[in-house]
Amino acid sequence: MTKIEAIIKPFRLTEVQEALTALGIQGMTVTEVKGFGRQKGHVELYRGAEYTVNFVPKLYIMTIVSDDLAQKAVDAIQKAAYTGKIGDGKIFLSKIDEAVRIRTKETGSEAL
Repeated sequence: MTKIEAIIKPFRLTEVQEALTALGIQGMTVTEVKGFGRQKGHVELYRGAEYTVNFVPKLYIMTIVSDDLAQKAVDAIQKAAYTGKIGDGKIFLSKIDEAVRIRTKETGSEAL
């Protein structure tokens, strides 16, 4: 199993969710986060004063998929989240040794 973590622009969530659902991925966790990378934040104007916003709002998406589906899921996220502008985000992959569904005690890929 592979854990996929993606940090994307908030307005791309619907496209990413639809792309993963089309692959048969049944679940994901989405969290609103703030951060910065190469963007280094940005400057906003509020009531005539400039403010530096160091942390940019993003969405953190996490899902666990079978190993054979991992590359397809990464490709789907990359295509759906792409705008071509700085700050499109990142995707991280990690190996998962075990998963357990609490309610049924199913393990491994059956727990997904």
